[in-house]
Amino acid sequence: MPSPGDIAYRPINPPTIGRNGWQGFNPHTSYLKKGDKPFGHRQVDCDITIEHDVEIVARDGVKLYVDVYRPTNVKAQVPAILSYSPFGKKYSGMLMLPMTPYMCGVTGEDISGLEKFEGVDPAKWCAWDYAVISVDARGAGASEGNVAIMGTQEGEDGYDVIEAVAKMKWCDGNVALAGNSHLAIVQWFIAAQNPPSLKAIAPWEGCSDLYREQFVRGGIFNMSNFELIMKVIIQGGGGVEDFREMYARLDRGIIDPWWADKRAQMDKIKVPTYITGSEFSSIHTMGSLRGYMEIPTEDKWLRWAGFQEWFDLWAIEETNLELKDFFDFFLKGVQNGWREKTPKVRMSLLRYGKNEPYQKIKVPDFPIPDTDYRKYYLADNGKFSLEGSPRETCSVSYNAEDGSMVTFTHTFDQRTQLVGLPKAAIHVSCDELDDMCLFLQLRKLDVEGNPLIHLTVPFSRAPIDDPKDAPSNGLITYNGPIGCLRASHRHIDPSRSIHPNYPFHPHDRVELVPRGQVVKLEIGIWFMGLQYEKGESIRLDISGSNPLWPELSTSNAEPTNKGKHTVHFGGSHAVCHESCLLYSTSDQLS
Repeated sequence: MPSPGDIAYRPINPPTIGRNGWQGFNPHTSYLKKGDKPFGHRQVDCDITIEHDVEIVARDGVKLYVDVYRPTNVKAQVPAILSYSPFGKKYSGMLMLPMTPYMCGVTGEDISGLEKFEGVDPAKWCAWDYAVISVDARGAGASEGNVAIMGTQEGEDGYDVIEAVAKMKWCDGNVALAGNSHLAIVQWFIAAQNPPSLKAIAPWEGCSDLYREQFVRGGIFNMSNFELIMKVIIQGGGGVEDFREMYARLDRGIIDPWWADKRAQMDKIKVPTYITGSEFSSIHTMGSLRGYMEIPTEDKWLRWAGFQEWFDLWAIEETNLELKDFFDFFLKGVQNGWREKTPKVRMSLLRYGKNEPYQKIKVPDFPIPDTDYRKYYLADNGKFSLEGSPRETCSVSYNAEDGSMVTFTHTFDQRTQLVGLPKAAIHVSCDELDDMCLFLQLRKLDVEGNPLIHLTVPFSRAPIDDPKDAPSNGLITYNGPIGCLRASHRHIDPSRSIHPNYPFHPHDRVELVPRGQVVKLEIGIWFMGLQYEKGESIRLDISGSNPLWPELSTSNAEPTNKGKHTVHFGGSHAVCHESCLLYSTSDQLS
């Protein structure tokens, strides 16, 4: 592909024997027998042939390497499932889990150790007569070049790998993509290239826009988890695209062609798509929703999970069996009634605290039809008003530099379900700077007014019985949906908004805020699906501090804040906290 400008790369660790599953470059074939436990974990369910370091040449001559896991005793050709990322193609799944609290609920009984990090387990899938292809993307392991993260380059490379795999003698010409996180995100970019042999995709928690959903959310730069990924996971002979430097080259954050190329073009995807998402992913939530809303095929399904993505992918047998049904139907032509029996959309309702979520709730579509949209107006005494904005002009302030906040609370007088995309419309000012970074979070409070937390794995898989006893880590606990915005990036393009309550900020201009001047900000807050009992409350927190990534260094963030921020409401600032909510009793969403 033609390069969208001069790309900066930063060095990565060279491959080291034993690190993240690396075993050296060694093209050969090995075999496993049914019942073997190659890493002392889950046994393999059939005889498996493993072809190591198989060479595939991309269109520009760069050599990429894959491992092929296929059932040994199947005489017929089989379809292939690609697990595609630069995260190491050998045995990296189980190796990553000990770094996480409670191993995210996954045990050695769930996965064999053959799986690529965030990919499907060959020990299981080969027995279902699929080959699993574990790819070292460009620049990773022994694959040549520099690591490209998403965009057209990874899309084209994925196309080339798919078409090469489809022509291998054991393959029946049908290929699918599956996997979580990077392995999910890349599916949007590959599928948009429309490789002829790609018959279905299953993005399992995948963001869709690296600028707006990960690195520069709301126009505010943050390396999120990528420093950790570069330090611990990615290794190769070159470098990886340098997101910090590529942001630093921007003129006050105005998006350029390189960053624009990191937004998936959903309208170009034509293949059947089975999407998994959740609201407690700090990166993937909105990509999963945008994928479902914008992909133009009728053959698309959305399943909203109530548990953490790795646990959901590896430890829940039912989800794998359902994914098998999806692939059986679209890759093998098995007439299993997939279209008739599978609901188009299934949601989850989180309850927080000691209550595990309600899951598999069938709804007609997303956004859910007949949603009751309600306005919660900011009012004095830190409350919301359903009756309208106060007549008198009011204001509250917080120190934008020390983590303080202002809050507004509403207590429910009956069981209430809020499912959809919230939005805050607020008027703010700052006397000491001509820009502001604001962070908003919706918290759930118990009947005594204490903030609640959601545990992202079942209590049976964690050594606690209350999320408040878990470590503060975004993988294992969830506090509530977040929205953020740099005030100078407040311009909205309604024609590109996926929903009125989720405004699209093009980030193509800077509109500074004169000191002391009051401006209106419309801030989309990420999806929420919660059930509140009578006496429980919703609280909006407004601050200058980013509540994301509690386990990572805040030095990754780049907020622009100084002094006090003042929130204005009432009188001439009839500002509301306007949420796109489903307001119903439990028998309407059950």
